[in-house]
Amino acid sequence: MKFGGTSVADVEHVRQVAAIVIRKRSIGQRVVVVVSARARQTDGFIDEARCFTPNPSPREIDMLLSSGERISAALVSIALNAMGCRAIALSGSQAGIITDDNHTNARIVEIRPSRVLRALEEGCVPVVGGFQGVSFKKEITTLGRGGSDVTAVALASALGAEVCEIYSDVDGVFSADPRVAKNAGRLAELSYQEMQEMGEAGARVLHPGSIEFAKIKKTIIHAKCTMEPDGVGTFIHDLEGRVEPRVVGVAYEENIVLVQMNEQKGKEMGGLPALTEFFEREGVKIKQISFHPGAQDTLHGSLLIPEKENYHIESVLNRLRADFEPRIKIMRNCSAVSIIGTGITDRNTYLLESLNLLRKSRVPIFGLQTSSFRISFLLERSRMQEAVQLFHQHFIDHT
Repeated sequence: MKFGGTSVADVEHVRQVAAIVIRKRSIGQRVVVVVSARARQTDGFIDEARCFTPNPSPREIDMLLSSGERISAALVSIALNAMGCRAIALSGSQAGIITDDNHTNARIVEIRPSRVLRALEEGCVPVVGGFQGVSFKKEITTLGRGGSDVTAVALASALGAEVCEIYSDVDGVFSADPRVAKNAGRLAELSYQEMQEMGEAGARVLHPGSIEFAKIKKTIIHAKCTMEPDGVGTFIHDLEGRVEPRVVGVAYEENIVLVQMNEQKGKEMGGLPALTEFFEREGVKIKQISFHPGAQDTLHGSLLIPEKENYHIESVLNRLRADFEPRIKIMRNCSAVSIIGTGITDRNTYLLESLNLLRKSRVPIFGLQTSSFRISFLLERSRMQEAVQLFHQHFIDHT
């Protein structure tokens, strides 16, 4: 059972989480709990760090941010013990979450859940701080924003859990953000691939990296609401071969940086390697890279950088301008809007209809990307909500 930041936002919410866990235990189920930091706590930590420097060390950021989940784990454990249910709080490293050395965006490479298993055997509820682990170099690492989902599903897979319940402030996964698309509705079920693409496209219900671990042992994920624990929610599981081509959702990522570069062909040291090395050195996560022939014997390239996953973006862009202008152009006013569904690129229908919708509404397109389950458009940020509403009304409201 994983509980998000709004579920542990204050004392009363923590008590409610403890009551849900105890009720689950009362019907004979063994429970492992994973918790996020309290709502807005992580953003507060980042803001404080930036008071001292616009470019805080990624290692120190991990030390700082990982404390939020440990606070939540300790409070939930204290509440459970006070309510007569034995519990023990564990950090990610104590729970056996082993990662690579990539600070602020680490990947889980191994799970050694011996302490979790021992707690279960002793009749305790392990309460694990999500979003964090430890590298082979014994450094504290974090898994990227929303990484508590990854912790929960990875542990569920490693333990052979019957189901991984993901609790948030909404009852499941919706076809779009209800704040943007008024007619957005709850989805009864999604395939692993559809959920992963929705997460990659910006939907906040479930981290896309968690799906990789669900696939290993076909772990069923049940997205639910903490305020309505008996609600229907959304099931994410293996639907391979059982779904016709469809659009299930529209997702968006609001703050995207577009970096464009032009260079002459045939140069001994091209700009792309230098640019890629720059971002690697700066520890910047890049969402997409594309290069193609341009006019007058040039190569035209573009890189997409998600602002929310790069805490030090401001100072990085300043150094980027100093090192690479005038060969590059930086655009800060971009957003990505995507339609997601099984078989969405099996034929051109969905792409053509999307392009026509944007053309008729005179929404300019900065870029286009497709995968087997997603079509994504890079747009001006001021037109993002309009595009979400257009796509949702056309593909989902009338189906």
